[in-house]
Amino acid sequence: MSFDDIIERRGSHCVKWDKMEELYGVPTDTGLAMWVADMDFKPPQCVLDSVTAQVDHGVMGYFGDDSKYKAAINWWMETRHGWSVDPAWIFTTHGLVNGTAMCVDAFTAPGDGVVLFTPVYHAFAKVIKAAGRHVVECELANTDGVYTMDFDAYDAQMTGAEKMVILCSPHNPGGRVWSKAELQEVADFAKRHDLVLVSDEIHHDLVFPGNTHVPMAKIEGITDRLVMMTATTKTFNIAGSHSGNVIIEDPDLRARFAGRMAALGLSANSFGLFMATAAYSPAGAAWVDELIEYLDGNRKLFDAGVNAIPGLASMNLEATYLSWVDFDGTGMSREDFTNRVQKDAEIAVNHGPTFGTGGDTFLRFNIATPRARVQEAVDRLARAFGDLQ
Repeated sequence: MSFDDIIERRGSHCVKWDKMEELYGVPTDTGLAMWVADMDFKPPQCVLDSVTAQVDHGVMGYFGDDSKYKAAINWWMETRHGWSVDPAWIFTTHGLVNGTAMCVDAFTAPGDGVVLFTPVYHAFAKVIKAAGRHVVECELANTDGVYTMDFDAYDAQMTGAEKMVILCSPHNPGGRVWSKAELQEVADFAKRHDLVLVSDEIHHDLVFPGNTHVPMAKIEGITDRLVMMTATTKTFNIAGSHSGNVIIEDPDLRARFAGRMAALGLSANSFGLFMATAAYSPAGAAWVDELIEYLDGNRKLFDAGVNAIPGLASMNLEATYLSWVDFDGTGMSREDFTNRVQKDAEIAVNHGPTFGTGGDTFLRFNIATPRARVQEAVDRLARAFGDLQ
C-alpha cells in the first residue's frame, strides 16, 4: 500500500466525507473533506490481519486474558517514549473523548470548574458542559505564530472552584510539542491550585523531525494528581475501534476511576484490543515511521502553498496532521473567509470558534490525505483568494 493511493470513502458511512454537505454545505461529489481528524489511509497490514484473523475464527465472544494487549502497550511506551507503564495502571475506555468524560465524572462534581488552554480540541468543552461542569478558558498567547502559556494570567483567573485541568499534548489544533520546561509549568500550576491533571497525549506518535514529545508522566512530582491518556486510534487510523487508554499510576486516583468504570458497566471492544495489540509492534512502528515522513511532506507542501497567499498564515506544525490556518491578515470577516473556503474552494474544514477563545480567525485543515489532494486543496485556496495576490 502507498499513502498516495486514493481510497474512495464516500458512501461508506464515513462522517468525514458523507456528512460534509449536510454540515458545511460542501458538495459530496466535488468537495474535499479536510475536517474530522481521521486519515484517508489504511492502517498497517498487521492491524488489518488482526481483524481478518478474528473474522476467520468466526466466533465474536467476550475478550479474555488481556496480558498480551497490556504488554504491547508497555512495549510501545517504553520503546517509543521512554516511559515504563505497569499493566495494573491501564484502563481501556471507548476512545479518549469517553476517557475525558470518565475523568470529568470520576474526579469532579457538578458545578466544578475544569481548566482548558484554548483554543483546544472542541470535544473537551462539549463533555465538560454536558456533565454540568464549568469550562474555564485560559487563552494561549499567540506569539509570532507560536502558542505559549502565560501562567501569571492563569493564576489570576483561578477562583478555587476549579478541580481539574486538561492538557492537550501535543497540542490540537496548534500542533505545538510542549517542552519539558513548559510541562513542568503546567504541573506546578496544577499543584498550586490543587487540580487533577489530565494529559491527553493521543497525538504523541505523530511528531515531526526536530521535535521530541515528553510524556507528562516523566515530569517529577506530579504522579499523585496525574491521569495520562493515550491511544492507538489516531496513530494508526483506527478511530472506529473506539479504543483508548487511561493510565493512572496513583493508587487513590486509580481506585476512584475504577469505581466509576464499574458503576457504569464499561468494558472494552474486543476488536479494538486485537487491533491495538497488533499495532503496538515492530511492524506497526515501521509503518508509523513511514507515515511521519509522508505527513511531513504534506505539511511542507500545504504550508508553502497557504503561506504564499497574502493574509493567510499556517501555524508551524511540530506534531499532528491538523494545520491551523489564521485568516486574520486578510482583513475579512469570519463569514467571508469561511465562505471562500467552503463555497468557492469547496473544502470542508473545522471552524476556529469551536475550539474556544482564541480561535475566531482560524480554520483547521486535515492534511492526512493523499498528496494529490493536498495539492488540490492548495490550488483551490489560491484561486479562492486570488484577488489578494
